[in-house]
Amino acid sequence: MKKKYTYLLLLPGLLFLAVFMLMPILLTIGSTFFPEGSFTLGGYMQFFKDPYFLKILLTTLRVSLVTTAMCVIVGFPVAYYISRQSPRTKAVLLALAIFPLLTSPVVRSFSWMIILGKNGLLNRSLSALGMIDQPLEILYTPAAMMIGMVHLFLPLIVITLVGVLENIDPDLLKAAESLGASRLKAFFRVVVPLSVPGLIVGSILVFVGSLTAYTTPALLGGKQLVVSTFLYQNAITLNDWYSASVIAAIMIVVTLAVIVLMNAVANKLNPKG
Repeated sequence: MKKKYTYLLLLPGLLFLAVFMLMPILLTIGSTFFPEGSFTLGGYMQFFKDPYFLKILLTTLRVSLVTTAMCVIVGFPVAYYISRQSPRTKAVLLALAIFPLLTSPVVRSFSWMIILGKNGLLNRSLSALGMIDQPLEILYTPAAMMIGMVHLFLPLIVITLVGVLENIDPDLLKAAESLGASRLKAFFRVVVPLSVPGLIVGSILVFVGSLTAYTTPALLGGKQLVVSTFLYQNAITLNDWYSASVIAAIMIVVTLAVIVLMNAVANKLNPKG
């Protein structure tokens, strides 16, 4: 088959995405500008003037950013360790890293509810050790959502980083050390810059997943709303589909803005790609 005809193999997938993903998104966003047949920005003006909605949006962004940062901080050392193991050990460790993804988010969220509740495992353990007098108020707070989502999305960034880190030649570290750099300095000057592509991709996956997650915030956040639970509340509870469409459009724009920003940061940190 000639090379120019191989692009036809993309056609079924592109048509599927266009019909079942792109068109619904465009129709949803378009409906927010023409609610009654005439162009208006009233829905967006109303939401951005509402302190209650702005608080929910800022809470969502804070939870997503902290979740992403924690996944990077915890996942990077784990991924680096896995990438330096033998193929057999690496396969076992990757399987263990992927295993949590096979468990339903509902099950994991209920497990965290048992751990973080007032009479949960964490509070009872701290009380038995004499470290607290009153139970900690963790459940149904942004902190509980962050904990649950770090558990949920950590495997994504580990898997992404392992693929990048295992391709970094260990001889580069030895060369840096032979030129006078300490092991720690060589790590931050050689390994970290070369892992930027994996960090960016993994961070985007975690951030977008945290921004749009529903089950974990709904169960661990309680009455503490984020954008996804607020959208569900408007659509299902209040039957206000126009407001739900506006919220969905805002989520899409925020997601695209973050992806563009992270790509710009990646190009700045690694201009040679």
